[in-house]
Amino acid sequence: MKKSLLPALLLGGLLPAGAQEGFTAYNVLRLTPSAHVAALGGENISLIDDTPAAGWSNPALYAGVSDRSVELDFMTLPGSSQYMGAQAVKAFGGRHTAAASIHFMRYGTMDETDAAGNVLGTFSAKDIVVRLAYSYLLSDRWAGGATFKTVYSRYADYSAAAIAMDVGLNYYDEERDLSASVALRNVGAQVNAFDAGRQDVPLDLQVGFTKGLAHMPVRFSLTMVDLTRWSSSYYYVPEEESLGFGQKLINHFVVGVDILPTSYLYLSAGYNARRAYELKAAGQGRLAGFSFGGGVNLSRFKAGIAYTRYHVSAGSLLFNVAATF
Repeated sequence: MKKSLLPALLLGGLLPAGAQEGFTAYNVLRLTPSAHVAALGGENISLIDDTPAAGWSNPALYAGVSDRSVELDFMTLPGSSQYMGAQAVKAFGGRHTAAASIHFMRYGTMDETDAAGNVLGTFSAKDIVVRLAYSYLLSDRWAGGATFKTVYSRYADYSAAAIAMDVGLNYYDEERDLSASVALRNVGAQVNAFDAGRQDVPLDLQVGFTKGLAHMPVRFSLTMVDLTRWSSSYYYVPEEESLGFGQKLINHFVVGVDILPTSYLYLSAGYNARRAYELKAAGQGRLAGFSFGGGVNLSRFKAGIAYTRYHVSAGSLLFNVAATF
């Protein structure tokens, strides 16, 4: 493989979260650093969770995170790839909350070859995402927020960068244990391309709901994703097959359930319909689309773990540790 084809390879195949997305780059922005969200299917904009990762997909949710909270995140991925980072949240007064984070995606060391397959040496590849966020408590039940983020990619001698924003709104009724949100994610553009060609960031309009049951320690989440994308060209479809409207509709849904045996423990499971469809189409049927996890939520310490599958070759484990000072 030519070194000149490296960016296309990494953007189209090595990044598990965006392996089937053929029309956008910087799909590292699709990965969640939250073990809780990963366990619920990987997409959730309505989960009220007192950890810095809560506002990753919807900045309005930072309004419910405790002042002076910090978090460390780590994920294993197929091969030698790793995803890691840190987040911090600071509240100002009763209504203002700010957050900052930095995350790295490292793809490890790979062989560099020419068109004939001769090994010329090795190279490394990485993505870096830096985020600054702000949320404002509009009333007792309504909160809004926005995130500004930059992503920088360097693959061997190639580099590229983009800027993007997330905006979100959340309604939370604590008495009914009901949360509803809308978020527009990754509104932005590439500012520096790998070569003459330019690619889009993964714009994503989402709507989500989370509801706890009154007489059972169970909480359900439903998230609708990619609501601006209804063309079959946005999905991976095997050759000589077609993607009907019914399957496209189902692919927009992610469902999750939390079981809460105590006030400080949770067990979670989720199902991501699009991920299931594309993993099965790529030849991986076992537990395709399913994810699982659990965690502990104490007043000043939180920890979570999740298992999910982003790629046909292997599953991934995501860990979070958070503290409030």
